[in-house]
Amino acid sequence: MGHARGVEHLTLAELEHGLSDVRRSPADSGRVALIVRRPAVDAREVLEVGELDPACGLVGDTWSERASTRTADGGPHPDMQLNVINARFSALIGGSEERQALAGDQLHLDLDLSEANLPPGTRLALGSAVIEVTEQPHTGCAKFSARFGAEALRFVNSPLGRSMRLRGLNARVVVPGVVRAGDTVTKTA
Repeated sequence: MGHARGVEHLTLAELEHGLSDVRRSPADSGRVALIVRRPAVDAREVLEVGELDPACGLVGDTWSERASTRTADGGPHPDMQLNVINARFSALIGGSEERQALAGDQLHLDLDLSEANLPPGTRLALGSAVIEVTEQPHTGCAKFSARFGAEALRFVNSPLGRSMRLRGLNARVVVPGVVRAGDTVTKTA
């Protein structure tokens, strides 16, 4: 494994080997593995229970305060309220729950997040809330590389990584509600 500041990063071979487990993620009904709130830049809180709201995303998260280069006014992008990552992949690259939370995604789902399985417009019911997959791409950045390694960044941004949405997807809340770690997540019609 590669090292950066005492943190082990996976090699390309290790990432490719771990992909077999990610590919076994359920397609239609999975589980909420981790809920993470970002109360401030680079701060993370792992929650047992989260409240999802159409106006602010995950209540207490800083999404509504974050600038976006994808909006005309530079304000938060409404179709990027929630970052969702495959829980099996975040466990692969992160290891511990604390390290997984560093990815910055609010929802870690044990579900196939691939473009083929969850095209934009797909709705997911989790807890009493419903979220909708948006068209906004979710790509790895310098922070992702610093936390999980340059190989991981290249891997998630590769054609395979993008088609499987290994870096995750963007979503917005369409029905407010409460979600708990361990809740079922289901594709809705």
